[in-house]
Amino acid sequence: MKKALLIVLSVVCAFAFATVAQAQELNAKIIINTSKLNNTKLDACEAFRDKAQEFLNNHQWTDIKYQENEKIDCTFNITINKYSDQDGLFECTLLLNASRPVYNASYTTTLYSVRDAAFNFRFEAADQLEWNPDNLDNQLIALLVYYAHFIIGMDLDSFSPMGGTDVLKAADNIVQKAQSLGFAGWAAFSDNDNRYALLNDYIDGSMESMRELTYQYHRNVLDQLADSTDKALNTMFECIELLDKAHQGRNMSLVPQLFCEYKKDELVNILKGKGTSDQRKRAYDVLFAINPSMAGEWEKIRK
Repeated sequence: MKKALLIVLSVVCAFAFATVAQAQELNAKIIINTSKLNNTKLDACEAFRDKAQEFLNNHQWTDIKYQENEKIDCTFNITINKYSDQDGLFECTLLLNASRPVYNASYTTTLYSVRDAAFNFRFEAADQLEWNPDNLDNQLIALLVYYAHFIIGMDLDSFSPMGGTDVLKAADNIVQKAQSLGFAGWAAFSDNDNRYALLNDYIDGSMESMRELTYQYHRNVLDQLADSTDKALNTMFECIELLDKAHQGRNMSLVPQLFCEYKKDELVNILKGKGTSDQRKRAYDVLFAINPSMAGEWEKIRK
């Protein structure tokens, strides 16, 4: 009897340990494109892919316990434009896409998507990726940790108002420390679409409506469309006003424009033929002011 009890306890403990071990937040996939390289030896490229993916997925970035089905799906599509085996310098372009499930629906929505044209770092096949919050001296570590925190912060914002504040502050701390590493993308006020600018704009007080939009749009529009359609549509038109407020609050920021780009199809499908003609015209006017290059898409809304 005691032996049987010990076996049961062992199984329970093993299950509990496995649950804790799977508490990480990310389900990241790294895809590398080496078509621009002439090098026949791509060991360092493959080692970078494998070690970076393991680093993102096996580290617990917050104190929040994510269940396996709650992990954030994200894809890092990395084109390696240049690689030097002399000093291990990688010059890359990143296309990042993170997604979130929509409740009571069979599809996922893009949570965040961005292009980083200065995803540059040094790495050699034998390198080990280790994160020390007190000593950030590695560009690749800084890049991965920054994006891990940004993604998690956005995800938390989508489930509760300003829910990602602490995690986004941690991402901002990475930006401040990484400015001394000597790589592009971290410097303040050097570009309006670098890592500093996009994060700083998103968490700036004048753009608070953008963070409120992240919550309202995901939690009270998308998650509610199936069960409370009319209420969700009313909230959708309120989201248009939040988007406009964010744009007016900092009209040089690319954050509202990026939102319109990766939510384009979704916005059109939700708004097209819905509400009054005045509401649809208002939505068109706001979206056009933020991203006029997509006028053809926005036109579908007010028809």
